[in-house]
Amino acid sequence: SALGGYAHLLAVLLGSMLIMALFVNPLIVWVKTRRNPYPLVFTALRESGVTAFFTRSSAANIPVNLALCERLNLEKDTYAVSIPLGATINMGGAAITITVLTLAATHTLGIDVDMATALLLSVVAALSACGASGVAGGSLLLIPLSCALFGIDNDVAMQVVAIGFVISVLQDSAETALNSSTDVVFTAAVAGKDQ
Repeated sequence: SALGGYAHLLAVLLGSMLIMALFVNPLIVWVKTRRNPYPLVFTALRESGVTAFFTRSSAANIPVNLALCERLNLEKDTYAVSIPLGATINMGGAAITITVLTLAATHTLGIDVDMATALLLSVVAALSACGASGVAGGSLLLIPLSCALFGIDNDVAMQVVAIGFVISVLQDSAETALNSSTDVVFTAAVAGKDQ
């Protein structure tokens, strides 16, 4: 039963990250460029996301992203700033992790969460994710901050962090792949290039 709970939580996390990578981010790129975003998205996932998946570090993936931007013929003045900055503050995967694990804690404790509070949690998670370190498991240590929004004790919040560490092999890898590939996708979108 416990393993089933972990598997369900992991499925929700990975599913949310896939939706972000394959639907939300391409929609944002399409709105900006009015071009098919999927060639760019799949290139970024293949060239940047795979490396990030195995390193589990946005900071370690900066050279890979810089080289990919150069191969995509993006302006160096743009990507020389956006890639290191994105490795620090563009943490969509971390925001998803913080939000989902906090909502899992509230559900387990029987705390009712309305839509407005869930949206507030998402904003808090997105802002706190900007402070996540670009190393493996960096986002998990921000979970007590978002749990405090619901009055959840630090002891319980740290148990949620422990659960995060149990599933972190896949969760953190997917999170980093999303974070890192998105840096390239949005840099290319802002630069007005599709490949």
